[in-house]
Amino acid sequence: MALNEALRAALRALSFPDVDLPQNYRRVRALQDAAPMLRAHIVQNAREAQIAGVPVRIYEPEPGARRPGALLFLHGGGWVTGSLVSYHAACGHLCERTGRPVCSVGYRLAPEHRFPDGLSDCHAVLQAVLAGDPTFPYDGPLTLMGDSAGANLAAASLLMSMDRGERLPDAQILFYPVVQTDFTDGSPFPSVRENGQDYLLTSRMMREYLALYVRGEADACSPYLAPLYAPSLAGLPRTLVVTAQYDPLRDEGEAFAERLAREGVPASHVCVEGALHGFFSLPPRFAHAARALELVRDFLDGHPLPPDDAR
Repeated sequence: MALNEALRAALRALSFPDVDLPQNYRRVRALQDAAPMLRAHIVQNAREAQIAGVPVRIYEPEPGARRPGALLFLHGGGWVTGSLVSYHAACGHLCERTGRPVCSVGYRLAPEHRFPDGLSDCHAVLQAVLAGDPTFPYDGPLTLMGDSAGANLAAASLLMSMDRGERLPDAQILFYPVVQTDFTDGSPFPSVRENGQDYLLTSRMMREYLALYVRGEADACSPYLAPLYAPSLAGLPRTLVVTAQYDPLRDEGEAFAERLAREGVPASHVCVEGALHGFFSLPPRFAHAARALELVRDFLDGHPLPPDDAR
């Protein structure tokens, strides 16, 4: 779907080419945490807790709406921003629309805690939940889910678990995942150049996020930072990858889904037409956010994904 010129101009103005994340990431965090406080939606049945020493926020559906299974959610924000607070409304909507309890993980952020600290938190919570930690009781299948950097941490947590011979969840859902580390003009993925500026998330911002996250060049080659570089993806659980048409991460997400399928993983990919990076965390009154929740619900319920957005 093509964007009209007025919308393109608005997006260019909002893409913050000079935000300078290394200098201003604390301000970005504060703004993100303040934004949900301005929304009218009030999430019911949410409580604070800790699992494996990591802060979590747990959401419970209304008893009459509850369906089997649960979601363990890892928020986005380039490993540097995002929090339990900034994703509070999004996780509340996720719980309400799917009928599943949701456990949102408050992992440590860079640059105060660089790779692999945040990943270690996510992996620890995942394994504790799979081992039956009573803090987050559930019945039925467990699905690990994340968006953007959270999707990166989800995929990496599963690779780490598989490499260590540990338990895996029943499924994973990855919204516009970061699965590689080349966001230069020489990237093998055309969407980095096509959508790398003027669409809110820029390729420059991705380079800045990575610079704040990694400790050195060796990290950039680790499959726990770039899951697309893993020697094998065989054995990972059923997966849904959702990408956005106007996102620099679009093509790497599609490549990850295609590789999963080639290596025998039941994998589906949907590219949401007209969408920008970050659409999952918008309120569901926006069509793309409503579409995101519909895709998650259909995947969890085992329904075939509609072919209208599929590529």
